[in-house]
Parts: sequence; structure tokens; C-alpha cells
Amino acid sequence: MREESVLTAAPIEDDRITEVTLRPQNLDDFVGQTKLKERLMISLEAASTLGKPLDHVLLSGPPGLGKTTLAQIVANELGSRLRVTSGPALERPGDLASILTHLDERDVFFIDEIHRLPRAVEEVLYPAMEDFQLDLVVGKGPAAQSLRLDLPRFTLVAATTRKGKVAAPLRDRFGIVDKLDFYDAAELDQIIQRSAGLLDVEITATGSALVASRSRGTPRIANRLLARMHDYAVARADGIVDEATALAALQVFEVDDLGLDKVDRAILAAIVTTFSGGPVGLSTLAIAVGEEPETVEDAYEPFLMQSGLLRRTPRGRVATPAAYAHMDVVPPGGQSSLLP
Repeated sequence: MREESVLTAAPIEDDRITEVTLRPQNLDDFVGQTKLKERLMISLEAASTLGKPLDHVLLSGPPGLGKTTLAQIVANELGSRLRVTSGPALERPGDLASILTHLDERDVFFIDEIHRLPRAVEEVLYPAMEDFQLDLVVGKGPAAQSLRLDLPRFTLVAATTRKGKVAAPLRDRFGIVDKLDFYDAAELDQIIQRSAGLLDVEITATGSALVASRSRGTPRIANRLLARMHDYAVARADGIVDEATALAALQVFEVDDLGLDKVDRAILAAIVTTFSGGPVGLSTLAIAVGEEPETVEDAYEPFLMQSGLLRRTPRGRVATPAAYAHMDVVPPGGQSSLLP
């Protein structure tokens, strides 16, 4: 018999299962990022009291921490409509103009990966953000005319995984600039239990804690692991994600005790063995592991650095003593004293 308590989810009606979303809809339900939430709530309350749009918001941080979710929450808290696009999708100024001219007063306009906006589109955005006006050129050659259209007062919420790539003139036009940090295990545990309830997954407290500890500080990964643990529990166990089932599933899906997956370990292995601990350049490292440089830099390096396994230097990426220990490799020169 099981000795641990089981957190049983409330049943969800069949006709609503496809509509279930794991994203919280308001700040009270949003777990973690306590200081950021407090600052954002103050600004939201002030905007509501004064009856004016919220200042433009720029959110930065690694993928999967909740930037898109916060954009939706901002719209919900303001009682406004959310329009969503991304930097790469806005190829021409006309693409941006089409969206801006269809906004209503106090709408929230969300641009993901804003650092990838083309320069020509970015320049159209400046007067729209600052003066709520849109400059258009009609016609070509000597007959071309410049028109300035008034826009409704909207709030731009932008997200980026590479804040340093956002042009300074654009960055300076945001009134609220904040950064999302990695989550701790306790916060991820809350997120997993909430998601389990929405997905009708039975999970024990110890099972949830184990999955949280392997989630790399990232809610998106926590939810993905929860789904895979549930798959394993249904296919290979009795449908309940307890500690033993979660541990077996994590081994099958090759997630180790630090939460590193195959690509993480491939990155460390390349630096530690192929390149003798580094330094190694980003492009060379990306080729060695078969990934794009941006993917390595944005999706994998932040957590490896946060975990003390990787350092960036002016000459390239370098493995730390902790990386050698985790990969069970003796550092160059036989410096075994670096190993625990």
C-alpha cells in the first residue's frame, strides 16, 4: 500500500478539457516573481485609478519563465483586449501599421522576441509608443506624401530573451522594464500541483517535489515534465505520479538529478572533453552539439551558468570544476582536488 498522501485533482468536464489552459489569468494566481508582481500591481492600480493606459512594459529573461503569461495577465487586469505578434512576424512597416490601426483605446499589444524587429519596423514603432501617432508614406517618388495618423492610447508589452539586443532608443521608450528570474523548487512545486489539478493528473507530494527539483527553475519545463511523468505513469504504472514512478520516468526521459537533459550534457561534454575544458567559441560549440548558436545561448546557457557549471569569458565558454564533477571527469592535469 502507498504510505504517501495523494493529491487528487478535481474532475474536469469532458467538453471543457480542450479549453483548459495552464496559464494563470490574474496576478493572484501567478506563482513566483514576487517583487516583479508587486511592482506591476502598483503600476496597474495607479493606471486604473487615474483612468489612463499602463506605461509600456518590457520583460526580459530566459524562455519559459512567464513573459507571455504576464502579458495576458496585464490585459486581463486592465479589462482590455490582447493583440499578439512577434518580432520576426513583422517583416515590413505595413505589417505593424495594420495591427496598430486596428487597436482600440487601452488595448494591450504584445510583441514577443522584440529584439528581432527589423530596423525599418522599429522606427515606425517609436512615434506610436511615444506620441500615439503613426507616420505613413503614401505613394512613391515625387508624388509620395507623408501622413500622420492618430492612434488610440494603447499599452505595448514586449518580451525578449536577449535584452542587450534591444536597441537603446527602443528600450528607453518603455516606462516599465523588468526581468524574470528562475524559480525555486518550492515555487515550481506549487505550479506543478496547480497544473496537475487542471490536467486531472494524480500526483503525490513527493512526486511533485521530485519533478520540481528537476525542472531547471522553469515553469514551462515543469509542465512539460509533468505531462511526460503522467504518460509514463499511465503506460507503465498505476496512473499515479509518485516518487518512484517519477524517478523511473525521469531516467527514461534522460533528465538527470540537476535537471539537465541530453543537450545540456552534450554541451558540457563537448567543453570538458572535446575542447579540454575551453575556452570555446559559441559558434564552434553550437556546431559540436548540433544546435543553433541562438538556441545554445538563450535556451541552455542561462541555466548552466546559474548552476555554476559554465562560465563565459572574453575568449569563450569554459567549464567549471562543478562541470567536471557532474560529468565525472578529472580536470586537466589530474587536479582531482577540484572534484568533491
